[in-house]
Amino acid sequence: MAEAVADIGLIGLAVMGQNLILNMNDHGFTVCAYNRTTSKVDAFLENEAKGTNIVGAHSVQELCAKLKRPRKVVLLVKAGSAVDAFIDQLLPYMEEGDIIIDGGNSHFPDSIRRTEELQKKGILFVGSGVSGGEEGARYGPSLMPGGNPAAWESIKPIFQAIAAKADGEPCCDWVGETGAGHYVKMVHNEYGDMQLISEVYQIMHEGLDLTHDEMAEVFTEWNKGDLDSFLIEITRDILKYKDEDGSALVTKIRDTAGQKGTGKWTGIDSLDRGIPVTLIGEAVYARCLSSLKDERVRASKILEGPKNKKYSGDKKAFVDQLGQALYAAKIVSYAQGFMLMRQAAKDNNWKLNNAGIALMWRGGCIIRSAFLGKIKDAYTNNPELENLLFDPFFQEATAKAQDAWRNVIAQAVILGIPTPALSTALNFYDGLRHEMLPANLLQAQRDYFGAHTYERLDAPGTWVHTNWTGKGGRVAASTYDA
Repeated sequence: MAEAVADIGLIGLAVMGQNLILNMNDHGFTVCAYNRTTSKVDAFLENEAKGTNIVGAHSVQELCAKLKRPRKVVLLVKAGSAVDAFIDQLLPYMEEGDIIIDGGNSHFPDSIRRTEELQKKGILFVGSGVSGGEEGARYGPSLMPGGNPAAWESIKPIFQAIAAKADGEPCCDWVGETGAGHYVKMVHNEYGDMQLISEVYQIMHEGLDLTHDEMAEVFTEWNKGDLDSFLIEITRDILKYKDEDGSALVTKIRDTAGQKGTGKWTGIDSLDRGIPVTLIGEAVYARCLSSLKDERVRASKILEGPKNKKYSGDKKAFVDQLGQALYAAKIVSYAQGFMLMRQAAKDNNWKLNNAGIALMWRGGCIIRSAFLGKIKDAYTNNPELENLLFDPFFQEATAKAQDAWRNVIAQAVILGIPTPALSTALNFYDGLRHEMLPANLLQAQRDYFGAHTYERLDAPGTWVHTNWTGKGGRVAASTYDA
């Protein structure tokens, strides 16, 4: 019988798995590594893990035998059936109180199901978002654990030790029950930020005729202020990077964007919950439009645009306005994300710590930015904050930026440059600040053609139907929400 020497086990020795194991070893934890293809275990122990305290296992049974109680096993395998298959393999060798942690990109409904199913068997399940890529896994990721709260005390010392640190605090805390960890990881996606930055890039490139080196300088300056973030930083580096012929490498890259699914999942979930997360939705659709390359090439030859395609004003002043527009739109994007999480928490009875979530995203992950510290402050000051835009700091920031924001979008429209994310952010902002929206006309239309009824302002809670033509009947359709 193998001796129980390891603090934690990890299944899945791809790059993320190996780096996470090395990270845990660096922080004094003994890790047992296992992979379905056992030759990978031997290769890892002989190379990357040589000279460390990492141990290996050649079977799930051996892995479990080498773990101290309560046993803790991290799965870093492909989301879906592979996770369930490994859980089934682990169960015969586990006992009540042992912990299974799914650190892959699982869809949150699967984590809800697994938490509930395993709880019946006495096993504690954790579905944890892990963000930050290879480098994050190796030197400090953002970790978003959720699931069975009884597991937290056992995994907390390991998770908080290996997580990234922001202002001395670990970018990891307990998120909430059942699928909350993977839900927050899903909503924490870089789609909105990346699309906003890409739109600003196109305006500078196409509308202002700035060189890639000039644009890199702009991003360098932005990274010193309110926009300081990982994505601004890497955009600067990308714009500077030269191909072998001395031209900017980014200009040689085919303009069709891929996606792995978190943005699409978020968009679908927002529609299901009736929360307008329009920036992520537009960002996903922008990627879909980019993939229609052949159709766009044909359209570019036959569809008319504006005659004047260059900005004729003060470029330096306009670049400053671009930065303000980007910042304001980013605030809206995060406000929408927190609105969605608030609704999901209500629907699933999760107790989400919004300030803690902002801190988790503050370092180690792709969306890490100084800006998230302000979000943490907003929710620390008022844990029941209804909307991020209602916080005094963000209220003032959007008010200050709005003239620049409006001018940027107006100029982009005049120049014929698409700004789906920048524009939808402003549309949301303007829609939110309108006490009255034209949905009264929509309701009248619905009642006219379908007798769907409407609610009168002077009689709240009273639904009535009007015979608009004098020819219709008095019978109304039953109301429903779709």
